[in-house]
Amino acid sequence: MIDQDFLLFIHLLLFCYWLGGDIGVFYSSGFAANPNLSNEARMTAAKIMLGLDIIPRACGALMLSVGLFLSQFIGVVYLNWQLYLFFLVAPLWLVMELILHYQYESSLGQYLKKFDAPFKGFIILGCLALVTWMSLSGRLHAAPWVGYKIIIFAIIIFCSLLINRAVLPYLEGIQRIAEGNINQQENLDMAESLRKTKWAVIAIWICLLIEVALGIAKPSIAI
Repeated sequence: MIDQDFLLFIHLLLFCYWLGGDIGVFYSSGFAANPNLSNEARMTAAKIMLGLDIIPRACGALMLSVGLFLSQFIGVVYLNWQLYLFFLVAPLWLVMELILHYQYESSLGQYLKKFDAPFKGFIILGCLALVTWMSLSGRLHAAPWVGYKIIIFAIIIFCSLLINRAVLPYLEGIQRIAEGNINQQENLDMAESLRKTKWAVIAIWICLLIEVALGIAKPSIAI
């Protein structure tokens, strides 16, 4: 049996590093998109941003499984096969994020890139299906707020997919900066790309804060 206090510690740690890391990524991204800075300064900001980016991604990969296992201590009961699935999802998701971050240009990284969006789509649908099943079977009776947290997590993952889609011109701009050959239009494309991702990023921050508020308030309103 995994200790409850240990899981709670990990859960809180993941939240802190997720939100803090995400803020660092977004803050440094603005410097990389600033055409008034030198290419060297922009690339330094880009390297900081890209280096920090793995932190929220890793935290997101682990958060769901840690939270689901933690919910068992407050009366939420899962089937055995579901527990095995929760146990497998976290390391598989984490390994995928690490490979896509550190080995993106490799053949394995390019292969896994094809499965990134479908995998996260599966996570979203899985979360919604899990909450539906738990609600209909009465398994959320002891802690209905857990269902809300799972739904909000699905919203966070959906926002991350929107970001991945909107950020492509920005990443292409960084590549052009690295080559020392970025033009005015590409600078404009980077700024527009960053503007499009802004609202999804802020939505993720708000969702994370709501998750914390639900964990503290523990509302008893049933889904």
